[in-house]
Parts: sequence; structure tokens; C-alpha cells
Amino acid sequence: MKKIIFILAAIVASYSGNAQVKTPQPSPKSTITQMVGLTEVTIEYSRPSAKGRTVFGDLVTFGKVWRTGANANTIISFTDDVIISGKILKKGKYALYTTPKADKWDIMFYSDTDNWGTPEKWEDSKVVVKASVEPKITTNNAETFVININNLTNDSATLDINWAQTLVSLKFEVPTQKSAMASIEKALAGPTAGDYYAAGQYYFQSNGDLSKALEYVNKALNMVKAGEEVPFWQLRMKSLIQAKLGDKKGAIETAKVSLAAAEKAKNEDYVKMNNDSIKEWSKK
Repeated sequence: MKKIIFILAAIVASYSGNAQVKTPQPSPKSTITQMVGLTEVTIEYSRPSAKGRTVFGDLVTFGKVWRTGANANTIISFTDDVIISGKILKKGKYALYTTPKADKWDIMFYSDTDNWGTPEKWEDSKVVVKASVEPKITTNNAETFVININNLTNDSATLDINWAQTLVSLKFEVPTQKSAMASIEKALAGPTAGDYYAAGQYYFQSNGDLSKALEYVNKALNMVKAGEEVPFWQLRMKSLIQAKLGDKKGAIETAKVSLAAAEKAKNEDYVKMNNDSIKEWSKK
């Protein structure tokens, strides 16, 4: 009997030694990744909640450097150099600090990312870029602190910081055109039909050189081998470029070929788009 009790006690002790209590974090960790043009932006931060407290001017003191979140540093990283308030921020990883005020926020990208919260000794030399933004008062009350990337275009976006009824929005620019052109030039050293099509599509969508756009799409179409189906989506792009160049007659002819190919492929979206365009371009 004593032996059985001893074994049971050992099992309980072993279980107790290995057990870990799991409870929710008061400020849960969050990670967001967003593509802006061709630049990947990642933010890692913790999200405190107001819980009935007055946030800015009380919980977060005005005029003092804030970790911009809770717990460890809020970290933001960029895969390309970006431009903020006319200043170049090199690609890499930064701690995101702010100094909230009633009429202005200072937003700072700090090179040292290994601090827990704010550094014991703040060093201005480690502030790589600093920008000032006017806060906005919103009608929506954000109970939980949130950072997001919004207002996306091919060339820019905004870093939005929102808590309670305060919203701070900082615009940054990304080198999409430079990266895209470099990619196009590299690919065209030994391009595939897909490379030519992507180049033509980019020139068209970015309001670039339409003659080049048409040239590249034609090169893609000319690479279709005998007996292969001509890609209806490439024909569709060619018709759009022709129409934008003012060649409505040529655009209609190309759209009809794209339409036939789309009907054969049973792609209803392209059938509708081609029919709509042919109708539009046929108007006097």
C-alpha cells in the first residue's frame, strides 16, 4: 500500500513540476505584413486596451517618449528604402517610438530594437528618421490600440496609429517604379512571353509609355507557338492599350479575337469585359 501511495505521489509531483498555467495576455501580441507596391512592410507590436481609462494625456503621458504599444519594442521593417517627410529611411528593422502631444505627434524610427519599452538611455543619434504629424479626433472609439497600413497605392501608403478617439496617420513612399523598371530591364535581357506581357501591363496600368506597352504585349503574343491557344487575357490587354492610344478600330478587332478565345475557354468574366468594351468602342 505504501508503495502505491509513493508511486501516486511521484506521478502528481512530476505533473505539477511540468504544468504551466496559461492565461490571456492583457496586451496581446500582433504581427501584420503588408505589401505596398513591391515593398513588404511588417509591424510587430502589442495591443493594450483602454478598459475605461483616459488614454492620451493620462495613461499615455503627453510630451514623453512612448513605446507605441505595450510590452517589448514595437518593431517595423521595410524590404526597400522608403521616403518619409522627404527623408530616406533605409531598408531594415526599426523600433517605432512616438511622443504624443495634444496638437502634434513626433514619430521616430530608432535603430536600436533590443530595448524593452523605451531605452534606459535615449540617444538622439539612433533616431534615423523623425517626422511630425497632427493627430485627428475620430468619432469611433477604438477600445484596443491598433497600428495598420492603409491608403495603399503602388507608390505610397500611410502608417496609421489609432487608439481611443485619436488617429495619427503618417504617409510614406516606396520605390515601386524604380524596382519595377529594374525588374523589367533584368527580365528583358532574356524575356519570356510572360515577362513581355507583365512589362506591357505595367506600362499600361502605371500610365507609362503606351507605345512600349503595345510593343511588349505584341512581343508576348508573337511568342505563342503554332497550334497553341492565343491567351485571351493578353489579347484583352492589347485591345485596352489600342483603345487608349486612340485606335478604336484596332481595339475592337483585337477584342473580338479575345472574345472568341474567352468563349472557347468558357471564361465568363472576359466574355463580358470584351462584349462591354466592343459595345463602348463602337459608339460614335
